[in-house]
Amino acid sequence: MAARVGIFRTKSIDVLVAVSEDPQKKLRRTLGPWSLTAFGIGAVIGSGIFILTGTAAAGEVRGYRSLFNAPVLDLIRHGARALSIAGRPGAGPGISLSFLLTALACSFAALCYAELASMIPVAGSAYTYAYATLGEIIAWIIGWDLILEYAVSNMAVAVGFSAYFNDVLENSFGIHLPAKLASPPIAGGQFTGAWFNISALIVLLVLSYILVIGVRESAGANNVMVAIKIAAILIFVFGAAHAVKPANWHPFLPNGFSGVMTGAAIVFFTYIGFDSVSTAAEECRRPQRDLPFGIIMTLVVCAVLYIAVSLVLTGIAPWNTLNNAAPVANALKNLGFNGVRQWVDLGALMGMISSLLVFQYGQARIWFAMARDGLLPKFFAKVHPTHNTPYASTWIAGLFVGIPAGLFDIGTLADLANIGTLFAFIVVSTGVVVLRRTQPDRKRAFRVPGAPVLPLVSIAFCLVLMAALPLETWVRFFVWLLIGFGIYFPFGRKRSALAGQP
Repeated sequence: MAARVGIFRTKSIDVLVAVSEDPQKKLRRTLGPWSLTAFGIGAVIGSGIFILTGTAAAGEVRGYRSLFNAPVLDLIRHGARALSIAGRPGAGPGISLSFLLTALACSFAALCYAELASMIPVAGSAYTYAYATLGEIIAWIIGWDLILEYAVSNMAVAVGFSAYFNDVLENSFGIHLPAKLASPPIAGGQFTGAWFNISALIVLLVLSYILVIGVRESAGANNVMVAIKIAAILIFVFGAAHAVKPANWHPFLPNGFSGVMTGAAIVFFTYIGFDSVSTAAEECRRPQRDLPFGIIMTLVVCAVLYIAVSLVLTGIAPWNTLNNAAPVANALKNLGFNGVRQWVDLGALMGMISSLLVFQYGQARIWFAMARDGLLPKFFAKVHPTHNTPYASTWIAGLFVGIPAGLFDIGTLADLANIGTLFAFIVVSTGVVVLRRTQPDRKRAFRVPGAPVLPLVSIAFCLVLMAALPLETWVRFFVWLLIGFGIYFPFGRKRSALAGQP
């Protein structure tokens, strides 16, 4: 059952699959390939498609330097701190190339996820893959890391949703929430005088209820939101296309290829979320076929939408005017396209809600998988007798995200989600290389082409991006891991399903 001993003991793939078929802990398989794709699109494309596209095109002047424009001597002397010295040049209309390059780079990790997901169709995503390949301690680290990744991402989105939702209530319906219940009491390390951000908590509790009712119902709700979101994007693309002025695309690369590369570094994190498809492995009808399809199709569809939006946006407005909080909405306002702008607002709202839904879904499955393996209390592995969903972990995850989102303005912690995701990509890519050596004859419904070279390229790319993150992000990341070790060694290690086995 365990291939190694101690904290590096691994769990057999056959055992992982057998445990997932336990009638008392079995999840209902209802998802097809297009529902999985919609899950991925729901996670990847949020309101950022209408915001970050303009920011990356115009460039950032908030004092942050990337690996591509930091002098080598600065990097040698100061490491990651050298990246925070100056602003980043914009990609201009070439931001479309940035999105294309980033999609190609992400495809390396996506292909690795597709191979492992087809081999190990079990809930838990990178956590489960690490357990089968690298050992229990690595699985714990990545599982604990994924909990943080999903939680911090959704805290930030929930705070943003609350601000946007309150604005819609006031401007469209004349409803004014009490000021003390409309914003976090703590923002920027200071007290604001508010009591609680009630909208952030309520939306998470409503989504938790939908997730508990059933994965089919959750997928149906997500499908509707994704359809509205894609419709809003297409309405913008085709509605504003006739206002494109080709002169705005000249020069196409105002800051040269360096601008394209720094733009790619900025927009890389807009693709984060395709890995959430793999968390649905245990509720997928034909995982060996549908999981690779869902992961790869998510990346393809999102890349096409991002490139289309970036081309139209930089065509209807000069690229150097887009560095503002709402570049798409402002560009449409200047053109007098108010009808299209309303669709963009609706798409942004649906983008935030669907992103919250998918990441809450994924987080609950991570808690569920870790608890089923004994690394977290068994309470989190409880399955609803009627709906066949991990209801305990779903409600706890909702409160775990909703309460901090109601208390804090935690957008400043968003880089923690980035470092967590990149670390997960590294673990999954490494897992492909390990299994190719240790179990070369095991059936693979999908194989990464060019292995082990392509997985190694994926690892190298992720390491470069991790090095570009601020030093304080690394410090917070290691603090979170230390907290995790404080739980694993006294509790998880002893209560693990593999504890005491040869």
